[in-house]
Amino acid sequence: MQKVEICGVDTSGLPKLTAKENEELMKKLKAGDKAAREKFIVGNMRLVLSLVKRFRIKNLGADDVFQAGCVGLIKAIDGFDESFGVKFSTYAVPMIVGEIKRYLRDGNSLRVSRSIRDMAYKVLKAREEIEERDEEATIAKIAAALKVAEREVVYALDAISDPVSLYEPVYNKAGDALLLMDQLADEKNTDEIWTEHVALGEAIEKLGEREKRILFLRYFEGKTQTEISEEVGISQAQVSRLEKNALQNIRLNIS
Repeated sequence: MQKVEICGVDTSGLPKLTAKENEELMKKLKAGDKAAREKFIVGNMRLVLSLVKRFRIKNLGADDVFQAGCVGLIKAIDGFDESFGVKFSTYAVPMIVGEIKRYLRDGNSLRVSRSIRDMAYKVLKAREEIEERDEEATIAKIAAALKVAEREVVYALDAISDPVSLYEPVYNKAGDALLLMDQLADEKNTDEIWTEHVALGEAIEKLGEREKRILFLRYFEGKTQTEISEEVGISQAQVSRLEKNALQNIRLNIS
């Protein structure tokens, strides 16, 4: 993930676009300017690169992960609207990360070790022998027959189970399919939460150093305003005022 060239792109030479340049290029590409679109994509590849570095996955090439991130970038460009009232990067981050995660999920096959496979075959054979005696082959009986812990039986069976795709239909009526992924939800890592986190980080960066320090001491280290006043060297009233102003500025910048 540290190499300079990815997908034939010299990452060390990627251009840096200013916020104004991004805005101007976005307007042009939305108007159909293909040259502006190309320049905008290349100018935002650094954003993709910064996100790719979070995913240090063995046996998966950085080229492929970077390409997946670029797909997410292009999708973000196509879906972005200035009326959203947020910076392009704020909108693009969750889409790029989502595309990378989708690639890792679909392209990363699971490899089961030889010892676990051997245990799984023993479990299957023991289950067959128990069922031939017209008995119910429970986990407890299989574990007792093999003289192993029940958790080893469960783990071995899980390891050789075929994975189910999130796009597997679990219900189908008149051509209207309900997929497994439609019934699953991750309330902790939604696109909305990703966007909020990025917007919050950008809002905090706009604060002064003293305000940042006060918020860090107050909300990350859990110190009281009195303790902060002693550490920073200002009165408790000043700490309270700076904290209040900082929170108001954050709310204004992310609203």
